[in-house]
Amino acid sequence: MFLDEQEQFLSYNGEVIIFQLSKPKSVEGAADKTMDLCAKRMAFNRDTKLFVQKSSGVFSMRASHFKIEIICCSSTTDSRTGIILPCILIKKKKRNNVVKYLLFLLHSSNQFEQSFHFKLDYELKEDIRLFTGPSVLWRHANKLFYISSNTCTVLSAPVQLSSVVWTGEIEGEGTVVLGIRTACLPESEDEDEFSTSDRAIWGSEFFGYAIETQKMLPSTCFMPHAYSRVVSSVYVCKNEILKKQLRISLVAVTRKNQLIWFQDGFPKGVCELPYEEPHSVKTAVTSSNDLLFIVSFASGNICVVQRRDSLQVASKWQKVKSVLVDDFVGSGSEQLLLLFRDDSNTDALSTFKITDLGEVDYGNGINYKYDVPAAEGLQENGLLTVRALETRLQAGCTSVRELQQHLRLKKRVILESCRALIDLVEERPHILPTANEVKCKRGCRSLLNEGLVSLWDDVENPPRSLSKESASASRVPEHFTEKLWQRVVGDSLVVGVKLTESFYLSLSDVSLSLVMDQDSSSISPIIECRNKIIKLNKAFSASADSSCQIEPPPKKMKLDLHSKNHLKKEFPKRCSRVRLDGAKTVIAVTDLSPLLAFHRVRCIVLLHAKKQKRQNDNLQESKKITVVCGKILLSLEDISDGKYSVKMLRDNSYCTGSMEDILAALAVSVRFSFQIISTDCTLTPVNSWLLGEMECTPFKECHDNIFCHKAGNVHGTVFNWTLKNPFEGVLTLFCRNLSVLFQCLHSLTRVLPPSCDVKLLRSGTRGVLAEQLALALEKEMLAWRSSFFSKESKTENSLTWGNEPGKNISDAPVASLLASEEGVQQFRKKLQNEREESVLSMNQMMNGALYREIALKIAEAQLSSDMIVWKLS
Repeated sequence: MFLDEQEQFLSYNGEVIIFQLSKPKSVEGAADKTMDLCAKRMAFNRDTKLFVQKSSGVFSMRASHFKIEIICCSSTTDSRTGIILPCILIKKKKRNNVVKYLLFLLHSSNQFEQSFHFKLDYELKEDIRLFTGPSVLWRHANKLFYISSNTCTVLSAPVQLSSVVWTGEIEGEGTVVLGIRTACLPESEDEDEFSTSDRAIWGSEFFGYAIETQKMLPSTCFMPHAYSRVVSSVYVCKNEILKKQLRISLVAVTRKNQLIWFQDGFPKGVCELPYEEPHSVKTAVTSSNDLLFIVSFASGNICVVQRRDSLQVASKWQKVKSVLVDDFVGSGSEQLLLLFRDDSNTDALSTFKITDLGEVDYGNGINYKYDVPAAEGLQENGLLTVRALETRLQAGCTSVRELQQHLRLKKRVILESCRALIDLVEERPHILPTANEVKCKRGCRSLLNEGLVSLWDDVENPPRSLSKESASASRVPEHFTEKLWQRVVGDSLVVGVKLTESFYLSLSDVSLSLVMDQDSSSISPIIECRNKIIKLNKAFSASADSSCQIEPPPKKMKLDLHSKNHLKKEFPKRCSRVRLDGAKTVIAVTDLSPLLAFHRVRCIVLLHAKKQKRQNDNLQESKKITVVCGKILLSLEDISDGKYSVKMLRDNSYCTGSMEDILAALAVSVRFSFQIISTDCTLTPVNSWLLGEMECTPFKECHDNIFCHKAGNVHGTVFNWTLKNPFEGVLTLFCRNLSVLFQCLHSLTRVLPPSCDVKLLRSGTRGVLAEQLALALEKEMLAWRSSFFSKESKTENSLTWGNEPGKNISDAPVASLLASEEGVQQFRKKLQNEREESVLSMNQMMNGALYREIALKIAEAQLSSDMIVWKLS
């Protein structure tokens, strides 16, 4: 039987290890005295709600002429294996005041291993810490000493200190000691003025010392020096190096009974503690992802502080023997194990409490008068809150499951629709699943179980009209496409389709779609992309109007700004001397990186357009058509080899980029136009700036536009400089982003005369916009007039008059009607009928379809004029 003398508690991998020093009964005839170091592993049983012993280990030591004590225990990393093991520091004191210290490691087999030992002529009493190695650190006579298993020699750090408040690992620095010392004011003036004055006022300062590198760390990233007089313990919650700067989050307890939260050296929150003399703080992360701060006091009391919107005391306990933090119940998060003092019971784990201030709450043999709530009614309110939250959580889980089931249903419908779309554009029949096949599928079986109706009927022969319409929709006789090409610019894939001169449809209703030509049930085959339409003349007017251009906030309808008249009005000089080329290009831009996840991907390129047919009543009947332009293949090998890269090289003062390269560069760029006016001198410096400082060369394909070859962010910017007269010109830039634009403008303003006026143009000059506004207002007036006449013709045919067809009041001679009394009555009756018909004609009505057509036509005309007015404002 053992006679218990000392014991220490340590949490390790969800277990509680009890270290005990005990001596066995004296054995008769034994000459030497021995002392046993025993370790018992205890685990919590959730069924019995008690701690049970799993295993134990014993190490015997000679105790003759020695007084043996346990100094401290901790879990540290063994530098030989990198495994965290329990370790314990033992003191052997001889009668001649020579003190021997032994550090033991406890392995999983419960075998003790003596890591190292050392002798001192004094006892360790102040700031004893165990850390990686294993190593031991302590403070004596205001000096810092440490020893590790690698050196087995006591070393001294070249620092003077009054206390150690924290020891731990810092990223990039290894083991770091945070301490307090007498202020050492710098002689140089390079030090921080505020930090120097802070230290001078308080007379003490924080310092950080890295053990491995033996260097001092900037202490201001921990706490201001003003707290050095009151802080007693610190716990670093998080440390990281961000943008080559050390970022630290920590909590500190002070002798003023406060807990303070610091972020990067600045206090972010403070909480008043309920007891006096706090001496240590540790943290726990609970199942609800709450961060708890456990503060221990010299009186044996414990309090827990929660950090949510602010720091506040959540609970507190008295007469606590030890507090441990670990996952004792196996829930995957941390809990607090409180061991209470109970003189009536010798079992170490007889009186305990396991809690995370939430769902986990186990206790045994607790006198709950020690479990004092932090505030009046806090625990009761907390229990009611938890129950209400549990009810809401269950209802929320049910809603989430229903939403997930609904999303799975929508995903199956979308994927089947995409497969049908692919079959349609490739002109092959798509076989819809029958009702029997749907029942057999796992996904669609849930539809039947949920009482939903299947989207696909088991009709073997579809209606004849439907099949004919599908066949005619998939076969489009027109050949609108001339060339299909692709380019890779940065992280964007650019796909272009050059339209033929026979393409007569409105460009405002033209777009491209990319459909992945591979069967994948996990993603949608439709690729999200942005569309741009570019119509160029042979001199490359750079009119790249996008369907997603910036519009005034209340306007959302897409405008047709790509007609020849629009280009002629926007660029009158160039279009007057150069004949417009009929070639137009539709471009789709999409993100490249998601496609590279497939290594090789083949996409079908679809051209969408709206075909309009003019009828007798001047109204248009629209019909959407889809044309298969071809397929593109994209692979990592081709991209790595630069097969689709944009090549802009210099060749005899020209840029050799092809028309496809130019269009790709423009497609991923943003266009900005600036009107430059100089009143004092000519604008010749602009051209010199472009050719000189910006290192620009004109395109071989179009000389009016020049490409910037200058190294840096501005490389790849396209410029267009047009002089209206020697004192006024328009500079157009096609750049990747606003940062590049600002750099170009900053460089330009340094060469322009101070009197120059630079103004951003939303679309062309004011003169061009005024002409466009006049044309738009004329078009709006014609729309109103044509709509009125079409309404008259429609209503005349749709109304039924009261008199018979072909008869009128003027059919009979008026004189003959007025000759007799009956004639007068007949004339009066017909006059009354005519008056009623006149009133009826003024309250004419039309059908809804006609009204919608008229309203849409007028709204489009008004939108065009409003857009130009917004640009002029």
